[in-house]
Amino acid sequence: VQLQASGGGSVQAGDSLKLSCAVSERPFYRTVMGWFRQAPGKGREFVAAMRWSGSGTWYSDSETGRFTITRDNAKNTVSLEIDSLKAEDTAVYFCAAGARIINSSVRVATAYDHWGQGTLVTVSS
Repeated sequence: VQLQASGGGSVQAGDSLKLSCAVSERPFYRTVMGWFRQAPGKGREFVAAMRWSGSGTWYSDSETGRFTITRDNAKNTVSLEIDSLKAEDTAVYFCAAGARIINSSVRVATAYDHWGQGTLVTVSS
């Protein structure tokens, strides 16, 4: 499985941005698609995840309401929309996929088997 993230760029604080992750093949329905981010000098942080079937959606406990994860079955893409961007959202955003992830592990980066190359989001205040 190949993942290709896109949609990053330089934006102003308060703007919205939609990131997309193209998946090379239709994921198994129980596959978990996740978004993580890594800010300069920091570790990889969980942002959001969902099962391809749509049966489960998870978000970072520290960020409520500003992130929305969706998937498009027809296009084999999973997207992350970020509203009210803040300077601290500046990071490289990665999409990831894992076919054997249980609910309690969706926030754990090492649970994912496949990773995209990342797309950089820079937010200016």
